[in-house]
Amino acid sequence: MLAKKSSMMNDIRAQIDTLAENTFDSYVNAFKKLFVIQDIEAWSPAIRFATAICSRLKRGFSDPPIVIAALGLTPETLKMDLKTFGFIFECMCIRDLKAYSQVFGSSISYYHDRYNLEADAVMHLTDGRYALIEFKLGGKEIDEGAAHLLEIQSLVKEFNKAKKQMKLREPDLLMVITGGPIAYSRPDGVKVLPLACLRD
Repeated sequence: MLAKKSSMMNDIRAQIDTLAENTFDSYVNAFKKLFVIQDIEAWSPAIRFATAICSRLKRGFSDPPIVIAALGLTPETLKMDLKTFGFIFECMCIRDLKAYSQVFGSSISYYHDRYNLEADAVMHLTDGRYALIEFKLGGKEIDEGAAHLLEIQSLVKEFNKAKKQMKLREPDLLMVITGGPIAYSRPDGVKVLPLACLRD
C-alpha cells in the first residue's frame, strides 16, 4: 500500500475524529514490533528523474489472514471483489517471497513511478543480480504485468546506451507470480510462476 500517512489519517478520522498523530504512530510501531505489518523500501535506479520515482515506504500486512479476519471476508466475497483479493494476494506473495528467498541472503524492494509503471517487487541478491517481479491473479493481468517488467527493462537498456560510463545492471530475471496452476516461459522471456511453486 502506497497511501500517504495523511491519507490514512483522514480515513481513520472519518470514523474516529479524535485520533492524534502520535497515537497513530504508536499503533504503527506496535504493529511492526508484533510483525503485523511490514515496510518495503523503494528501489530508485537512475532510469528516471529522481522526482519521478516513488521513494516512500510501501506498507502491507505481514500475514494476509489478519486482513481477511478483520474485514470478515469469505471466499465468496473475495470472488466478487477482485480488487481487494488482488491486494491480499500481493501481501501473500511478498510474505512468501521474503520467507523463501532469505536462504539466498536477498532483500526485497519495489519500483513505482509517477507514470504508474511498477514492479511489485525487486529481489536483490548479494552478488548484484536482481529480479523484477509482478504479482497477478491470472488472465489478462499476466500480460499487463509482463508489459510493466519489459518496459522497466527497456528503460535500463536506454539508460545504458546514453550513459556508457556508468551502466546499470540489467535485470537477471523477469517474473510474474500468479494464482494460476501452471509455470511457463513466455515468448518475450518473462517467466510465469504460480505462488504455490515458490517454495520449490
